[in-house]
Amino acid sequence: MTSFQQARVDLGSQLRQLREAAHLSGKELAQRLRWQPSKVSRLENARQTATEDDVVVWAQAVRASPDTTDELIRQAIALLERHDDWKQRHRSGLAAIQEDIRDLEARTKLFRVFEPGIIVGLLQTSEYARHVFRKVKRLYSAADQIDAAVRVRMQRQEILYDRTRTFRFVVTEAALRTALAPPEVMRGQLDRLLAVSTLPNVEFGVIPFDSELPSSPINGFWIYNEALVSVATMTKDLVLREPDDIAFYVRAFDDYAKVAQLEEAGRDIILRILHEYRKQPSH
Repeated sequence: MTSFQQARVDLGSQLRQLREAAHLSGKELAQRLRWQPSKVSRLENARQTATEDDVVVWAQAVRASPDTTDELIRQAIALLERHDDWKQRHRSGLAAIQEDIRDLEARTKLFRVFEPGIIVGLLQTSEYARHVFRKVKRLYSAADQIDAAVRVRMQRQEILYDRTRTFRFVVTEAALRTALAPPEVMRGQLDRLLAVSTLPNVEFGVIPFDSELPSSPINGFWIYNEALVSVATMTKDLVLREPDDIAFYVRAFDDYAKVAQLEEAGRDIILRILHEYRKQPSH
């Protein structure tokens, strides 16, 4: 067990002890917090990382002391600031990771996302996502929860239709052409992008191959409000909260957005690639 996972286990144990001391069942606590009962179980059993918000409302519900609450917050922040080991993280389950992400998205009003080599998770079709999760499972020896992970990823996408939220996605043309699934799945995925790109609260930009890039697109990144940036590498998921780091990635996103083709121009690129996929035989 890694030190990160041990810290998550320790925090989950403390949360359980506080719940039991308050004479609450997991279901009763979930009702107070307006959560799914499964979330209480995931946090207590270290299958999901508790956020600062999670521990604050938990502490309030069980009437924990101010000192206890402060200590829980400290531990939660420390966990989120750690460089999460992807191999260990995926062993906890593909679905649990999707639940972690969904909780973060629920607290976000402004999304800015840059992806150079894959379709953004919030925009994936179920079949494209299934092929991605199969590759993740093989690479990281992840727990076999592909069906559950796909289901949660599809549930996450309901947030796209919340008009109080704004989504700005920028991808490279390479991301649309990278064949992470068979041609028929890629065709369905590109059709999905065409539909989502017309939503009034969604800005979808494509950087064509013939555009000069402002910097090398080494990694994709997600900016959540002005609060944090998530940068995924092959072995680590970096969670950055320092204002200087956030400002740097905001500038980087704006630079990429300036050279991206938006609206009809962006959809023209998708249509051109979709036409090429239609020429390919289905597997």
